[in-house]
Amino acid sequence: MNIKGSGRKRYLVVTLFLIILIFFFAGFSFASSGEEKATEWALTDTYRVMNFTVLVVGLFLLLRKPAAQGFKTRIKGIQEQLDELETKEREADELLASCNEKLSHLDGEAHKIIEEYVRQGNESKSRIIEEAKLAAEKLEEQAQRTVEYEFKRIRSKLLEDVFEKAIATAEKLIKSKIKPEDQYKLVDEYLEKVVAK
Repeated sequence: MNIKGSGRKRYLVVTLFLIILIFFFAGFSFASSGEEKATEWALTDTYRVMNFTVLVVGLFLLLRKPAAQGFKTRIKGIQEQLDELETKEREADELLASCNEKLSHLDGEAHKIIEEYVRQGNESKSRIIEEAKLAAEKLEEQAQRTVEYEFKRIRSKLLEDVFEKAIATAEKLIKSKIKPEDQYKLVDEYLEKVVAK
């Protein structure tokens, strides 16, 4: 609490007390004059009116500056509050306009976000399909290599089987066609080759 406001309150309390005191004594003096006739104007009545007038004029002169100053202070306080409220109202209006503008653009932004997600989804779909194609090609190449390997292995096995059977057949054929003289002749030829080496 500031000193200026404290002094003003004290001054107003004293002034209010004086006004109440004046009305009390004025009422008391009017009540005591009830014994005289109400129609006659006495000299005391003139003094009373003069005292009352002087008192009212004195109070007016005493209270004029503080009351005017109090009213000015109050008016200034109210004006400051009004200015503050107008400032807050302008800020609120600006905020409301900003929010309304953002809301009006919200549909467009939502549409842009949806389009972006759709675009990303299509890109992901294309990438996944491309990766799947590459994986399928690799699997196909691997399967082709496996088939070729198995084909070569089976072919070589078949050739081996065919050679074995051919040798067995040739051996049987040779055994059936060769005579003991031919056998001696072959053994001699073989020994000559071994010795010659």
